[in-house]
Amino acid sequence: MKMFNGKSTSANVAEASRGLAAPKLIIFTSDADHFDKNVAEIEEKFPGIPSIGCVGMSYDASIQEAGLSITAFTEGVKVRTGVLEKVSTMPARDVGSLEKDLDEIKPGKENTAIIDFCAGNDAAVLTTLRSLLDRYNLQVMGATGDAGKVSLNGKVYEDAMSYAVIKNEGGKVKSYKENIYEPMDNRQLIASKTDKAKYYLGELNGRSAKQVYMDLTGAKSDKEIIDQTFKNPLGKMIGNDVCICSIKDVAGSGLILYRQINDSDILTLLEMKNPMEVAEQTVSRIKNDFSKISGIYSVNCIFRYLVLKERGELNTYLGKIAQLGPSCGLIGFGEHYNTQFVNQTMTCIVFE
Repeated sequence: MKMFNGKSTSANVAEASRGLAAPKLIIFTSDADHFDKNVAEIEEKFPGIPSIGCVGMSYDASIQEAGLSITAFTEGVKVRTGVLEKVSTMPARDVGSLEKDLDEIKPGKENTAIIDFCAGNDAAVLTTLRSLLDRYNLQVMGATGDAGKVSLNGKVYEDAMSYAVIKNEGGKVKSYKENIYEPMDNRQLIASKTDKAKYYLGELNGRSAKQVYMDLTGAKSDKEIIDQTFKNPLGKMIGNDVCICSIKDVAGSGLILYRQINDSDILTLLEMKNPMEVAEQTVSRIKNDFSKISGIYSVNCIFRYLVLKERGELNTYLGKIAQLGPSCGLIGFGEHYNTQFVNQTMTCIVFE
């Protein structure tokens, strides 16, 4: 497999695609102001070539905060692309088209992955896809894009998820999740008075969720609660794994999260580890699994971007991952790891 990456700070398609010939698949991110234009121009320059795109910042070994980035798979892959529409109300409506794509591509357990971009309602989409993903043993890496838009093959969609099924004909693929937070102690917080539709968390251990969080962290106002979630997000315990649940807003005596929480879910308070040490561990894990890497495509949460930028470590972090091989990706507003919708996380697909 071979992967191309090009970028343009002015969102110029010709500049970002300079040197790209005969792509098998194009994946791109663009700033919001140029997104619709870039969708049309990429289709015009590469007619009939499968493509998916979303609004967002991008990176390779360093961050690009505006403009256009194009990633292309140029050989050694078999590809199918598609879209699920009306995901807020009928996420299962177009699942049959994805199933048909999978039947055509004949995915292998260790050589096929899905990269997807969602305009929102990610949790509902991933829940809908769970049985299909489990049946084919598929690995997934994806993101919530900005501005409520995604694209497929030259067309812009709202309230949708666009996807690319990628079969690596020259080796394996593997998905990874990186978490820079860990439980602060063994305290268990039982969720109650939740509203899944609003991502609302009303109580923890029978008390106001807002007050419990303030007591645990020392935050003294609504603004301080929002700021504190960068250092101390909540986490949902799933076996030995932790799924980060970032705080989006305060609502009365409760909290609005970036992912759904159910009554009786067990939560805990998290604290940040050293991001550079975690990155070294990720690099080591991937090196142990791959002797040769053709490409890495990843998503870093907007919260990780803000934390690492504030610490002055953003490009250092990206450089550590890029030392493994060709590496690129985007800053997302929610991340997909197989069938999980996660927050404040890095997820990636590595191609042999």
